[in-house]
Amino acid sequence: MRITSQENILKVLNAYNPWWKTGALRSEYQRMYKRFAFYEAMKILMHESIRRTAILTGTRRVGKTTIQYQMIEELLRTGVKPQRIVYISFDHPLLKLSSLNDVLECYHANIHWDDDCYYFLDEVQYATDWDRWIKIIYDTKPTSRMVATGSASPVLRKRAAESGAGRWTIVQVPTLSFYEYCEILNIPRPDLAPDIRLTHLLRYDTREMTSLMNRLSDLQRHFNRYLTVGGFPELALASDDYMAQHVMREDVVDKVLKRDIPSLYGIRNTTELERIFLYLCYCSSNIISVETIARELNGVSRATVEEYISYMESANLIYRSYPVDLSGRLILKAMSKIYISDAAIRNAVLMDDRHMTDPVQMGIIVETAVYKHLAAFYYQNATAVGYFRGGKKGNEIDIVVDRPRWKALIEIKYRENAEIKEKDALYQHAGDASLAIVVTKRATDFGVNPTKTGKDILRIPAFCFLYLLGNAEKHGYKNRE
Repeated sequence: MRITSQENILKVLNAYNPWWKTGALRSEYQRMYKRFAFYEAMKILMHESIRRTAILTGTRRVGKTTIQYQMIEELLRTGVKPQRIVYISFDHPLLKLSSLNDVLECYHANIHWDDDCYYFLDEVQYATDWDRWIKIIYDTKPTSRMVATGSASPVLRKRAAESGAGRWTIVQVPTLSFYEYCEILNIPRPDLAPDIRLTHLLRYDTREMTSLMNRLSDLQRHFNRYLTVGGFPELALASDDYMAQHVMREDVVDKVLKRDIPSLYGIRNTTELERIFLYLCYCSSNIISVETIARELNGVSRATVEEYISYMESANLIYRSYPVDLSGRLILKAMSKIYISDAAIRNAVLMDDRHMTDPVQMGIIVETAVYKHLAAFYYQNATAVGYFRGGKKGNEIDIVVDRPRWKALIEIKYRENAEIKEKDALYQHAGDASLAIVVTKRATDFGVNPTKTGKDILRIPAFCFLYLLGNAEKHGYKNRE
């Protein structure tokens, strides 16, 4: 009997789909916290007039599979027949060897013959010709609905552009925001008005601002742990932070660098890939030069560095931030800044407990977290999240959010003395933006800085900034429980 026989495929499918027999999801997937991406994906899946496949993308352990199970639970709760729902994980060795067509034929021949069903495909990039089969299913089964996950965003986006135009919607699943971290751990928090926005704080008087900051102040003591392990749901809930970091290195980093990326791109020797990623961990939040990396990592070519960085970006291990010219002129020969996709990944890789007490390292960690939050918050919009560097001295603004007819300038000053001086780029260019923000360290370091440009600068502690951003993101979604 061949390994990929219908009998063996059916055994795997039955193990993955217990609701065919029990009518319910396994208990460990029930009543779990729902990520923002869950609501976004459900809106796509259940849209009455527009039929599209939702593809969830994000790094390992970020919760993509859990979101799929939660969507299945929601379908069962609303009365969908269990046999109409099939979950297929192409991370399973047997299913990797099988064609998607063989797996679907097994399901329809043995479980549900009709085309009116819900397909949940996990780690779909491992399925042979997956994009072609998704297109075929979409075109030939008009009453079916589909959700897929994948860990390689640009690979999925490229295939979507080639064969999925008008059929797929990419839903980014970033690591947990600080707001989601507080919710998943059920940390006591104040009730905030759903319409609070950072832009509103400039209109607060001293009493109103002090009241809001005091209400949020208890969250500061949870912020350092969030930066250490808090980006990944399962690890955030763990009681052993040391073991959580070990698991993060093993599952999130090692498997991506030693298995996922090599298998997707045909890399035989992973040593150079690991060396480049370690280098980027040390350089997170800095402008990087491909030539410098190649020179310092003896024996690695410039082309290899550029190529491997693009692979890491595709696997959601890093973000690349590009310069934004505040005057609107085109920037030529621009170098990117690199951010590790979650500060906790960087901390786990470097294995240096001193970073939490080193002011310089904490500045890097917090800037990494702030960039991640903003990139995740704005990814659906026509928005660039980059940086500014200009003037004769090359003064820099850490993060620039560039939307049509609206810009925000954010400077990270996570230190005891977070003074903004007239010579600083943020001060000089505050009048060029709709919003200028200094992200500070101390819970008492908040308020409004006037400038000679007539544009006020908002000062706000990092934990408050990230929490309020998450509050705005949560209440940007509709029709949730």
